[in-house]
Amino acid sequence: MPFSTTTATVSTLYDTDFSLWIQHTVEALKQQDFDRVDWDNLVEEVESMGRSEKRELKSRLLVILEHLLKLMFWESEKPQNARDWRNTVIEQRNQVDLILEDSPSLKPWLAESFVESYAKARQQTIQKYGLPGDLFPTQPPFSLEDALKTDWLPE
Repeated sequence: MPFSTTTATVSTLYDTDFSLWIQHTVEALKQQDFDRVDWDNLVEEVESMGRSEKRELKSRLLVILEHLLKLMFWESEKPQNARDWRNTVIEQRNQVDLILEDSPSLKPWLAESFVESYAKARQQTIQKYGLPGDLFPTQPPFSLEDALKTDWLPE
């Protein structure tokens, strides 16, 4: 459906009816009517999509790392929780794989953020469960490749 809106109206539409703004933007792009595109907000949305993918990827990596740490070092809770921890690792790995299938260019970014992510996962796990600070090593005891490898789980 064609839209007959001015650039000022389209910019306002972004704040008042996001779904309609998307429809308008898609229609204008398909018709190559670039004067009707709200470029500022479109650029913002595209940038936001990239940040969102990175945020989701990092969040899933943190969960994987936390559960791998618990599997490797939290012996007192392992007998009753190991199955759930392994299942969580497997599910989060699957989700990471799906993200990387859609956006393989994020692999180097993930590698760059691995050590920082490990430190964050270690600290969060210590804080969340009130564990002693020396339970987990300060340096990752496994590689990113191991953390994401579908057939690798610590015993």
